[in-house]
Amino acid sequence: MIELIVLDVDGTLTDGGITYTNSGEELKTFDVSDGLAIATWTKKLNKNAAIITGRKSLIVEKRAKELGIKHLYQGVHNKDEVLENILKEENISWSQVAAIGDDLNDYKMLKKAGLSFTPFTGSNYIKEIVNIVCNSSGGKGAVREMIEFIVKEDGIEEDFIKVWL
Repeated sequence: MIELIVLDVDGTLTDGGITYTNSGEELKTFDVSDGLAIATWTKKLNKNAAIITGRKSLIVEKRAKELGIKHLYQGVHNKDEVLENILKEENISWSQVAAIGDDLNDYKMLKKAGLSFTPFTGSNYIKEIVNIVCNSSGGKGAVREMIEFIVKEDGIEEDFIKVWL
């Protein structure tokens, strides 16, 4: 059973685009359906989630808080090492982890996760090693697709749906 979902940001929670304003502020766009699924996972099903990303952004910090994501690590080079520390803290194993990422900096983490995903727009190198290539693109519902797959596989789909009925 999956106890922790691990999310990359650029290219996974977003479409990978980064927009800067004239004043240098960074803008990102997140998919609301991904957000609803994540919030249901964390706040309603009381499951853990982590964001581990290579870049740093105040926007990501804000998004993590509003979705109830317990573990947030930004500016990370070795994602698998950070995740190993989370596993120790939560007292869970790699087999209880589902992770989604889209590019080479996610490779080692995805190889170790019990269940691994990439958006449809993920790198071909990543598509070759993950368990599931989503039909949805990054920032366009891929994380939602991952969570729906997990709740079906783990037999908690009814609990996931009942939250909103």
